[in-house]
Amino acid sequence: MALIHSFESSGNFLFRYRGQIPVVLFLLAIPTIFFTNYTWIEDQSWIYWLVLGLSVGLSFLGLVIRAIAIGTSNKNTSGRNTKEQVAEALNTKGIYSTMRHPLYVGNYFMWIGIVVYTMNIWFILLVSLAFWLYYERIMFAEERFLERKFGDQYLQWSLKVPAFIPSWKNYEKTDIPFSMKTILRREYSGVTATILGFLFVDFFRDWFSTGSITYHTYYGITLTIAIMISLVLRSLKHHTKLLYEADRS
Repeated sequence: MALIHSFESSGNFLFRYRGQIPVVLFLLAIPTIFFTNYTWIEDQSWIYWLVLGLSVGLSFLGLVIRAIAIGTSNKNTSGRNTKEQVAEALNTKGIYSTMRHPLYVGNYFMWIGIVVYTMNIWFILLVSLAFWLYYERIMFAEERFLERKFGDQYLQWSLKVPAFIPSWKNYEKTDIPFSMKTILRREYSGVTATILGFLFVDFFRDWFSTGSITYHTYYGITLTIAIMISLVLRSLKHHTKLLYEADRS
């Protein structure tokens, strides 16, 4: 098999299973937290709050990037399809005029925020490298699909828009108005998973640092908020018309 076909085949395979990335990260985080020394936090608590603020900021940035991309997309572009590449229209304006893969950029920041919260520099570097290698294949397969489907229209756009690192040199305002309903309908699971991710790291760090499982009130509050976000928005999505919009995925 030619290398170009091998890359595309592996990219399509990884595309189908990209939803399992959070599970892998959570599993890898457990031994990482176990072998990380957190004794310095007791003497320099201000560093802990600094790292927490940075971590939350990175994850929030990822959520914002995804929200901008999804909130200005119509139903003819690729959505949450998991089995194969699907697209009936090409996004080239708005955030897509600054980078070709804003959703993947958003994913990186969402999850690297949680990874930074483990306070292990090697884990941060490892996840960043793994993320790039993983999504590089997915982006390659996706771009091959778009090139075959849209031909010269895609090529002309891709030649002037970077894949991952944004550039505003050729920014073009989108014609599609931002939709908060689309965000509430499609992104609640990501928000919930991010909240649970921070709680997950905090729980295991406290357990391994103290040697015992201790219940903190904010565990229950955070868990309740996360679950309620998902239950309420999922119910509104599947059982009401409140979040329905025509021409939106």
